[in-house]
Amino acid sequence: MDLDPFTLLIVAVILLVILAMAIRIVNQWERAVVLFLGKFVGIKGPGLIFIIPFLNNIPYIIDLRVITTSFKAEQTLTKDTVPVNVDAVLFWQVIDVEKAALEVKDYKDSISLASQTALRDVIGKTILADMLTGREAIDAELQRLIGGRVSGWGIRILSVEIRDVVIPGALQDAMSMQAQAERERQARVILGDSERQIAEKFEQAAKSYENNPTALHLRAMNMLYEGLKRGQSTIVIVPSTALNTMNLGDITGTIALAKTIEKEKKKQPDHEQQPQ
Repeated sequence: MDLDPFTLLIVAVILLVILAMAIRIVNQWERAVVLFLGKFVGIKGPGLIFIIPFLNNIPYIIDLRVITTSFKAEQTLTKDTVPVNVDAVLFWQVIDVEKAALEVKDYKDSISLASQTALRDVIGKTILADMLTGREAIDAELQRLIGGRVSGWGIRILSVEIRDVVIPGALQDAMSMQAQAERERQARVILGDSERQIAEKFEQAAKSYENNPTALHLRAMNMLYEGLKRGQSTIVIVPSTALNTMNLGDITGTIALAKTIEKEKKKQPDHEQQPQ
């Protein structure tokens, strides 16, 4: 029986629609979960795949690439009862397509909720100081907790990183004052230690001069000479005991020292003798 052209056109359109429904294209980084009458029959892809329309169904196309999920915990109390806001990022990947499709309803949303819960648990067990200085340990603990919760979903947790920890402004000011006080304390300790070392050196020098009057005499002469030769109008106050040590207690010694200084000044160029 011959069919009219209109009927042939309708049949051709139906066949094209069925063919279009039977052909699917899956990208290189994706896998298609195929059901037959509601029953799981396999994973297909990548590339061109064929299914039976109305009998086969593809409820999920799973991405196998590394996925980044941001999550946070707001106004969560630490172990020492400090409210903090923590932002973190999770890197994960689907390694078992069948489990990701069949074992959990929405694996992306479930991972986000599991990450937030794990973050709150870790914050509640950690004091603020450790959270600010020991982020690597917290990252490792979060990775372990989240990985244990999603291990049955065919998902692998690659890493967890805390991006930011926000604390109240008043606490920031108090911590800044504490850090400044600690730096001042360290500076005073260093200064005191320097004074102790200097005192020890002076004590050693005093012991060197104790039984050597000649060395002490030469050192005193040198100190007085260096102080007088630098300028014409310099006044140096010297204890009488030092003058007696240098034999300058009488007029003869003073005149001899003055003559020595005058000779040294004559040896210097004219421009150096002029006052500054």
